Amino acid sequence: MKKLTLLMTGLLFVLLLAACGSNSDTASGADEKEEKLTIEHELGTTEVAKNPEKIVTFDMGALDTLDKLGVDVTGVPQQTLPDYLSKYSGSDYENIGGLKEPDLEKIAEINPDVIFISGRQSDYYEQLSELAPTIFIGIDTTDYMNSFKKNTETIAQIVGKEEEAKTALTEVDDAIADLKAKAESMDGKALITLVNDGSVSAYGKASRFGVIHDVYGVPTVDETIESSTHGQSVGFEYISEKNPDYLFVVDRGAVVGKGASSAEKVLDNELVNSTTAAKENQITYLDPGYWYLSGGGLESEMEKVKEISDALK
Repeated sequence: MKKLTLLMTGLLFVLLLAACGSNSDTASGADEKEEKLTIEHELGTTEVAKNPEKIVTFDMGALDTLDKLGVDVTGVPQQTLPDYLSKYSGSDYENIGGLKEPDLEKIAEINPDVIFISGRQSDYYEQLSELAPTIFIGIDTTDYMNSFKKNTETIAQIVGKEEEAKTALTEVDDAIADLKAKAESMDGKALITLVNDGSVSAYGKASRFGVIHDVYGVPTVDETIESSTHGQSVGFEYISEKNPDYLFVVDRGAVVGKGASSAEKVLDNELVNSTTAAKENQITYLDPGYWYLSGGGLESEMEKVKEISDALK
């Protein structure tokens, strides 16, 4: 009888330990789930839960980075996706409106844990912040790489992918170093343009596409181009006069306009064809998905480096 009593006491002790362990694990899991981060960004300071389950992003660069890190999202603006992120147009993902007109009702219905925005949605920051923690991660073109890296690290910290992001950023740095070495030894100068229907804009240093000059080290054909988001409006005479050795072209109409790309037709004229870039077959039509829609993403930044590197001789 004494042995039976001891056996029962032992079993109760084991069960008690197991219960305590289970309660401890549950508490630990709850604590981990409830961990909060304080994120400072251009539009304010936002407290957000680490490892959010429901992510909404208007910024295509953030979507690119999340995709690269293997983190799924709940909602995106489906009508403005670059081709390489087209899987997010499927029914598995919620459509949260346009880049400039968020669907606030749909976002409220989703009840996300975090919302990522950039410049086009900045006017809605207060309204979105009432629905969920909202973080601005737009790129600062005057300090491109530091801005890109900070945004990437912020996203990675929130979703618990710091090491993966660190590895990916190192790969981008290495690719840029190779491109800079190539640019330093190149002959000739470049002009960056954006074609929108029949109009042409030029971009120089510290501009939307100025990373080509500022970071990659490709010489510019014109040091006086005004720095702005929309570029400096120019004519074909300007392109002919500057006579770039390399002409880089972003076709806005290919991603936001209706119908087929028009940039090649717009630039196929006597003045542009008189340039060294045209004569030496050194006009490069850059992928607008990477350059216009999703700049600042881990994949897009690597692909941009590759495009410019491949273009240089």
